[in-house]
Amino acid sequence: MSETAERIHVTRSRAKPGGTAAAAEGTVPFRRARKPPWLKVPAPGGPNYRRLKEKIDGDNLHTVCEEANCPNVGECWERGTATFMILGDVCTRRCGFCNVQTGKPTWNDPLEPLRVANQVKAMGLRHAVVTSVDRDDLPDYGAGAFVGVVRSIRMLAPECKVEILTPDFRGQEMPLAKVIHEKPDVFNHNVETVPRLYPIARRGSQFLRSARVLRMAKEMGGPDVVTKSGLMVGLGETFEEMVETFGLLREHDVQVLTVGQYLRPTENHLPVVRYWHPDEFAALERAAYDLGFESVAAGPLVRSSYHADQNLPENKRAETLIG
Repeated sequence: MSETAERIHVTRSRAKPGGTAAAAEGTVPFRRARKPPWLKVPAPGGPNYRRLKEKIDGDNLHTVCEEANCPNVGECWERGTATFMILGDVCTRRCGFCNVQTGKPTWNDPLEPLRVANQVKAMGLRHAVVTSVDRDDLPDYGAGAFVGVVRSIRMLAPECKVEILTPDFRGQEMPLAKVIHEKPDVFNHNVETVPRLYPIARRGSQFLRSARVLRMAKEMGGPDVVTKSGLMVGLGETFEEMVETFGLLREHDVQVLTVGQYLRPTENHLPVVRYWHPDEFAALERAAYDLGFESVAAGPLVRSSYHADQNLPENKRAETLIG
């Protein structure tokens, strides 16, 4: 077997996701429920989608678009944008909503940052998003890989804006400081849900720890780094809890916010309590702007990196258009 074949990771179905799939009153059954019409999207398969999939698979790269079963993968890839996932496709945590497999990671490719940057250059991206699985097994929790990717993109595609969507680095300042020192244009860390639901949905994580990471990122990066976070609805939260959580994020200097509908990946994941109506997302967006967020995207199909180049404060968006 060649060295290339030995390092190829094939995504497997997730055997032990976090959370519970037990039926509960008011939840939406996995198999029988019809999704509301505003959640219907065309199946991917256009020419640009196929071209990008071939290039990404050929370079043995992972995208969160595929790993997380993103409903927007067809649209985004047809537009020539993708969110790269570094550090492999096995996560050390078990969030009850996430479709990325959990286990003991073995992926450690020192050339991955250069391969990602080469792909960014080849795709001609003006705004690249880079995320990763949680790597609590690594001494720096994966911070060094983010540093390498930002540096490599700056070198090979200097006009491209770089957004990184990172884990919480266990709340440690030094790994975070290494990443922020590279001055990514956007630092994104998703809190995912309201604090009350963390024991169910985000085992191994803490809401206030994530909020502190966002505040530290802003303090370290200053005006050069935009801070961003995202949440889902559909896990049992209330409108009031969502707005309260928005307020906590503003208190921790978060500038950009995304809110989308949770879609249950498999029957082994947390059930959908309900589907929020587009009018409710519009109300959430208004409430977030009232709290002082500089840019807000809220909608059933919104994901953290969906149209990321458009969901920026006005000054950063202008820089992207001019650059």
